[in-house]
Amino acid sequence: MAAATHILAGLARDYAAVTPQRLKVIDTYMVFCVAVGLIQLAYCVLAGSFPYNAFLAGFGSAVACFVFAASLRMKTNPKNAGQFAGPPEAAFAEFVFCHIALHFVVSHFLG
Repeated sequence: MAAATHILAGLARDYAAVTPQRLKVIDTYMVFCVAVGLIQLAYCVLAGSFPYNAFLAGFGSAVACFVFAASLRMKTNPKNAGQFAGPPEAAFAEFVFCHIALHFVVSHFLG
């Protein structure tokens, strides 16, 4: 157990020292998306899923937001600069456009 604690402490130390602030913000948003999805899933299990399309829209939105953030993180990571064409601002514009389209679809799916 001590080895696992040592490994996790090393990972946290390296993450704090090496990861740029921009990627830390995106990671925080990704954790938020996972938390929202888990809360919605727990509510559906505990309270029921009477308006099932509302659960699907909310849960699907949380998953899609996570996927969009993962794409944004990959495209704005300085270590991946050679793999993706365009500046980080273009990746952010794509992220915003995808969110607008997603929420348009989700709001229509709700009813």
